[in-house]
Amino acid sequence: LCKLHLGKKLTIILALSVLFTLTCFTVFLLHSKDTSLVFPSLPQQVVKGSRSVFGKMMDHIWVTKTPDVSRKTAATSAQPAPPLDPCPDSPPSLVGPVLVEFQTNRSLQWVRNQLGSVLQQGGRYKPPDCTARQKVAVIIPFRNRYEHLTHWLYYVHPVLMRQQLDYGVYVINQDGDGAFNRAKLMNIGFVEALIEYDYDCFVFSDVDLVPIDDRNLYRCSDHPRHLSVAIDKFNYILSSVTAFGGVSLLTEEQFLKVNGFSNTFWGWSGEDDDLYNRIIVRGMSITRPDAGIAKYKMIKHGRDLHNEVNPENAVKTQKTAQNIETDGLNSLNFTVKEILKDVLFTLISVDVQAP
Repeated sequence: LCKLHLGKKLTIILALSVLFTLTCFTVFLLHSKDTSLVFPSLPQQVVKGSRSVFGKMMDHIWVTKTPDVSRKTAATSAQPAPPLDPCPDSPPSLVGPVLVEFQTNRSLQWVRNQLGSVLQQGGRYKPPDCTARQKVAVIIPFRNRYEHLTHWLYYVHPVLMRQQLDYGVYVINQDGDGAFNRAKLMNIGFVEALIEYDYDCFVFSDVDLVPIDDRNLYRCSDHPRHLSVAIDKFNYILSSVTAFGGVSLLTEEQFLKVNGFSNTFWGWSGEDDDLYNRIIVRGMSITRPDAGIAKYKMIKHGRDLHNEVNPENAVKTQKTAQNIETDGLNSLNFTVKEILKDVLFTLISVDVQAP
């Protein structure tokens, strides 16, 4: 009987202990139901390759750190913001002609200070009060044009903002000092930009051309579009009815249809003529804005080293129809050496296997 009585006592004590534990746990849950559990974020590691390519220009890279994010319960989580209305077809903040001046000592850091507060990392921007009509990747083939890039960023970012574009700026830098291949760099920019975002319009822009009228919209259309119609270097007269260089726009579908640029145009000239031929071969035509607003100012410069005129390029433009199926995006080979995110742009340095 004593043993039986002792066993009952132990059972009662054990039951009370379990009840006490459950009660404490319930009180804890009630007390902490609105408390966020925050785990310390891991520090972000920035991996960089050789910086010799871009030199002192990249001394002040702005790196966005991932903020701590508290997990919210279903009862306290914020409701999603309602979708924004589409941006108007005619942007309301355009100013028309823009004064452009290159004879200044503006620095890249000064441009960051002027524009960085309204841009997202990597040279990205979205209009804050409406949904952009197009997602635009601006691709700049590049090597050793640091001063030109500074001017371009200072003038063109505000133009693109006023045009209410959802856009990103990609500077595709050719690593090394081999023969320059502008066309291949633009193919690479197309591929790399699509890895980051679902762009539907692609602007292929030389770094030395700055628009001087913001009514010249950086938007794709139903046909491949040539924007740099009237350049001061050519007295604001279109150089040729087949001209398609300088600043050109194609949708993703259009660029895929022509298989991109040829990858074999080493040195200066020819690749734009070949792209024009590709457009015609694929049964498309080009459009241009009115020359009265499609005006550009070109930054004066000498011929770049390792970008000399290549006489073989003129011969290749006669063989577009033969090469379009096998030479282009489907035969593109390159190696990404480094990707750096500045608040003004994304820099992608690449090895293009230059001869």
